Amino acid sequence: MNVLGNDWNKAYKKSARVVGDVIGKYHPHGDTAVYDTIVRMAQPFSLRYMLVDGQGNFGS
Repeated sequence: MNVLGNDWNKAYKKSARVVGDVIGKYHPHGDTAVYDTIVRMAQPFSLRYMLVDGQGNFGS
């Protein structure tokens, strides 16, 4: 996320953009696994510490 320029002090980016960057640079095997991972990192009840500060509905 740091390499993609997603910092705490910048505007939110759409998850489709992040998924596209990850697929293009690191994981060229489909977008479902990448999107599900981002959603899980944004849910406060899935992990002890949220790794992604998501804006909007991330599967409540």
